[in-house]
Amino acid sequence: MNNIYKLIYNEIKKYKKIYIARHIGPDPDAFGSQMALKESIKLTFPEKEVYAVGASVSRFKYFGKVDKVLNYDYEEGLLIVTDTPDIKRVDIENFLMFKHVVKIDHHPMVDKFGKVEYINDKASSASELVLEVLNNTKLKMNDSIAGNLFIGIVSDTNRFLFNANARTFAVVTDLIKKYNLDVEHLYRLVYSKPLSEVRLMGHIASTLKVDKYGFAYVELDEDVMNSFGSDSAAASNMINDFNNINEVIIWVFVSKDKNNLYRVNIRSRGPIINEIAAKYGGGGHKYASGIRTESKEVIDNLLHDLNECAREYNKEEEK
Repeated sequence: MNNIYKLIYNEIKKYKKIYIARHIGPDPDAFGSQMALKESIKLTFPEKEVYAVGASVSRFKYFGKVDKVLNYDYEEGLLIVTDTPDIKRVDIENFLMFKHVVKIDHHPMVDKFGKVEYINDKASSASELVLEVLNNTKLKMNDSIAGNLFIGIVSDTNRFLFNANARTFAVVTDLIKKYNLDVEHLYRLVYSKPLSEVRLMGHIASTLKVDKYGFAYVELDEDVMNSFGSDSAAASNMINDFNNINEVIIWVFVSKDKNNLYRVNIRSRGPIINEIAAKYGGGGHKYASGIRTESKEVIDNLLHDLNECAREYNKEEEK
């Protein structure tokens, strides 16, 4: 058993109460890695109390139920955080009060936290890392767990278009061989959209502002999204659908909810964007990042910097 896998397994064995958290604004990889790990621990150690915590998202209810915890055991419980590189984005109350923390993440290092950290920014997803932990320890797996991990990997690679390497294909192939996965059904769970989102997508496509350097953005307020029967989270569900536009290399969706909170989703087909997102309190991958803010000034400055990033990238490509 590889040392890091052994360390994680031994931590799980040691504690009766285990809480599994992920980042705010969770995506399918966050949910997939979190819920798969919870179910695996419960399957392996039925006597343990295992909780998946954080905000629930109705469209991701197929992953399983998020638990409501009234009293955390900060002293004697174990917190496992998946898919989250920085402390400020961990979706749990009083994170810093936990004495025992394990981190499993595939983002570039931001904050060091946890007695045990398994970080591999070459991995496709946090779900791939959780799968490796399960494959290399005595933690058990079943069809449901395999399905959640499959969805997490598929989603974070955008159907194996990004961040997928030979190792990713190997572990997914192994999953499909060993477990009864209805791949077509799992894809529908991730990629099927209500008509309201399809109509909103048409609005975004028709109003997307694109400059000559390949920088594109759209701003959506609550009234616009309501007119399509959507909400402020809808844009994040469709941003990857705009990744094959020839004239665009960086694209940004800015949506504002009724509480004046801006959700910003950023994607790139070349320029590195996560450092810019981190500058404004966000983060993510080199080519897929985001931020949340209540400041219009932050939004304006962020858009300016991303525009400049696209401009500089074009200059380098022309040399």
